[in-house]
Amino acid sequence: MNSVYVTEKDYQRLHALVQAQRLTNAASAVEALCNGLKRAKVVASEEIPEDVVTMNSFLKLRNLKTDAIMAIKLVYPKEADVNSRKVSVLAPIGAAVLGCRKGDEVTWNGPQGKVEFLVEEVLYQPEAAGDIYL
Repeated sequence: MNSVYVTEKDYQRLHALVQAQRLTNAASAVEALCNGLKRAKVVASEEIPEDVVTMNSFLKLRNLKTDAIMAIKLVYPKEADVNSRKVSVLAPIGAAVLGCRKGDEVTWNGPQGKVEFLVEEVLYQPEAAGDIYL
């Protein structure tokens, strides 16, 4: 399993999100995110590699079974909007891609079973663009 990277700021915000969800009896909704945070390497925003998926990143994924391409933006739950391709970090795909790098393969369980994607490209990462306050 590849290492995943998370900025200090994202880690703090996501840890608080996990704690809040647990208080509302939604612990199962944050299980994948919690597991990802446990294995993440936490780094300063200025030190995150530019090909890492951080919060508010826009990325391109390739379905390894169908070869279909999908572009999404990884967001916090309150900003999620399927029509705008904004995917919550609490969604299985969101938790799976957080901290991954270009070239990483990610897997999660979808409605029809296991889904495998390749992180083809990080089109926008706030830290690389100098938007470290998002």
